[in-house]
Amino acid sequence: MKSNESTKTEITFNDFKTEVLNDYKIAVTSRECSLLGRREVLTGKAKFGIFGDGKEVPQIAWAKAFQNGDFRSGYYRDQTFMMAIGELSIEQFFAGLYGHTDINHDPMSAGRQMGGHFSTHSLDENGEWKNLTQQKNSSADISPTAGQMPRLLGLAQASKIYRHVDGIDTSKFSNEGNEVAWGTIGNASTSEGLFFETINAAGVLQVPMVISIWDDEYGISVHAKHQTTKENISEILKGFQRDEDNKGYEILRVNGWNYPELIDTFQRASSIARTEHVPVMIHVNELTQPQGHSTSGSHERYKSKERLEWETEYDCNAQMRQWMVGNSIATDEELTELEKSIKKEVREGKKVAWTAFLKPIKSEQNEAITLLSALANSSDNAVFINKLKDDLASISEPIRKDILSATRKALRYVITEDSAEKNNLQNWITNYISTVQPQFSSHLYSSSKYKAINSEAVEPVYADNAEEVDGRVVLRDNFDKIFSTYPEALIFGEDAGHIGDVNQGLEGLQEKYGVLRISDAGIREATILGQGIGMAMRGLRPIAEIQYLDYILYALQIMSDDLATLQYRTKGRQKAPLIVRTRGHRLEGIWHSGSQMGGVLNLIRGIHVLVPRNMTKAAGFYNTLLESDEPALVVECLNGYRLKEKMPSNLGEFKTPIGVVETVKEGTDITLVSYGSTLRLVEEASKELQTVGIDVEVIDVQSLLPFDLNHDIVKSIAKTNRLMVIDEDVPGGASAYILNEILNTQNAYQHLDSQPKTLTAKAHRPAYGTDGDYFSKPSTEDIFEAVYKVMHEVNPEDFPRLR
Repeated sequence: MKSNESTKTEITFNDFKTEVLNDYKIAVTSRECSLLGRREVLTGKAKFGIFGDGKEVPQIAWAKAFQNGDFRSGYYRDQTFMMAIGELSIEQFFAGLYGHTDINHDPMSAGRQMGGHFSTHSLDENGEWKNLTQQKNSSADISPTAGQMPRLLGLAQASKIYRHVDGIDTSKFSNEGNEVAWGTIGNASTSEGLFFETINAAGVLQVPMVISIWDDEYGISVHAKHQTTKENISEILKGFQRDEDNKGYEILRVNGWNYPELIDTFQRASSIARTEHVPVMIHVNELTQPQGHSTSGSHERYKSKERLEWETEYDCNAQMRQWMVGNSIATDEELTELEKSIKKEVREGKKVAWTAFLKPIKSEQNEAITLLSALANSSDNAVFINKLKDDLASISEPIRKDILSATRKALRYVITEDSAEKNNLQNWITNYISTVQPQFSSHLYSSSKYKAINSEAVEPVYADNAEEVDGRVVLRDNFDKIFSTYPEALIFGEDAGHIGDVNQGLEGLQEKYGVLRISDAGIREATILGQGIGMAMRGLRPIAEIQYLDYILYALQIMSDDLATLQYRTKGRQKAPLIVRTRGHRLEGIWHSGSQMGGVLNLIRGIHVLVPRNMTKAAGFYNTLLESDEPALVVECLNGYRLKEKMPSNLGEFKTPIGVVETVKEGTDITLVSYGSTLRLVEEASKELQTVGIDVEVIDVQSLLPFDLNHDIVKSIAKTNRLMVIDEDVPGGASAYILNEILNTQNAYQHLDSQPKTLTAKAHRPAYGTDGDYFSKPSTEDIFEAVYKVMHEVNPEDFPRLR
């Protein structure tokens, strides 16, 4: 079941009839899946349903204009489109609805996202790129409204890069930049800031992007009059319309029930975007939503009788049917017979999907029942175990929770018993968890041979007469080496281009490599991230620069909801190895010296968080990451660009390992753990502590996510028996995360002779004045006194009270 890619210029009437009938079959099949899908939710077989009914015909027109190599970045109502391009079968539709954890049954997400969230496989089972030019591509959807927009921008920009930048191996990724990135969004979601930010950015960048706005007048139950000025998104955006003197958008409008006009409109949009490399907006009006927003409510509660009658008449499938009969393409009787056969086909497909979903679970249920029966026969508590067994056996459609809950509870009744049957059940439960758990937990990070932690350290090499330069020069010259080595690498951000970033880490590189590779961006952090995600999904190696760590907050939703979850939500079948570059810490002022680490660490699991203490370490991280297939956030020290560092002679080659700490000073009395700019203060304090007889060991974390994979910190604590974590984040922020890793993951508590301590910033952000930093974040004196206090508690005679 697949729609033809494009309309033909010369076609017989019989061929035309065949094509139209096939289109109608897809539309009706999709509608029947929506209707039956809703019933599956209401009967409890599926958890939640959100469907594409009412949008079938425009999505078929879209599919005809969609070509191999193109990318979709859509929202959760594009099921008809996915069916029309041959990437979603009836069985797969229902497998997604049931949450089937086998990627062969639910290729969209292996049960990790609810139905309506679609993707194609950019990677094979080994994490290697497939040839994206030979397939139709869909980037993996996310639920947050308008969250698909920033990524769309990057998917479109990749075509521009591939068309205009020489030297890139495009064999798997682009055909001379001819690919179009297609986006979809509901009319209500155009109220989101991410929509407006993306629309503006695409107009500035002039990229081949087509955004379709499906307009059914409502956002859940809220009418457009509460959503959009003038109740018309294309009307208020008509200032973006391009003309002879100004670049902008081509804005098209079409009614969503008019089959021939829809085909013409989407073909025109494709031609304009593909050949002229400009953005196009299609406002698809007069759409309906026959079942309401989702299975959580009924639209009869908020739509008037007149509106519901209009929706019945102007349902796109009904209008297409009427048009077909009126133009002698098919009779009413023929279509009625076709619709009956489709209903049967969808019901059969649903049964196949449910059987496939339930079959392995039923087999596991039978295994558990057999083990429980054997355990009961060997136990004095048989009556209780048999009750668990019988209750489990009575569940006709079990889930894995039912199986595991019953077997684990059974062990409570044989705690004091010793039998082969008990051992068999224990082993079965352990093996069952180890087998099933990865179906829900795997691929948060890459599992391919390119994963970042596989990269081994390469130390910087220094000539005997190595020059001492500003740290930013080490960074700049290393970037120069990167861009000469990787033609697919590019960097962009606020002030990143013409002036070489605010700290001159990219000085002169735009002149050398051009404005497409070293480029300025507007003040729009979310879409800077989106540019990076989309381009990374298409084989480029972007570095997205966010000027300060504080401004990460503007992009945090996109980092958290999209970038961090991409490998997980596709079970390793898509990736976006984006490097996010920023800088932070130890400056003055509320908005330029905050530390969002606690929030960042908890919101972007799936992205590496790297905190180098100097620019050589930072450069090494960039070199490491460009050999890996995972995303990362690199936080450079804001006050380190002018500090002197030796210039390595192996630029572009030395690598800072990820997930590995560094002991920068050995000691015997206490282990001090820190990172970034604060690490330098710890080093200063360690020298001062030495003068009073306190010998500290100083460890640079370097990498917060992942954290100390070799457990070197606990080895240090085994020697010193004391621990202090020093951090400039707020109390309970990154220091709490670090302490949890050391105590609970590394089990360092067993080596401690003193209470583990944290020394953090105050709960507020620093004031503007020069003293704001000193009175807000740990100073050298704070560190000295905190460590001294610990040693005073250990040995008050040798270390009398300081104050």
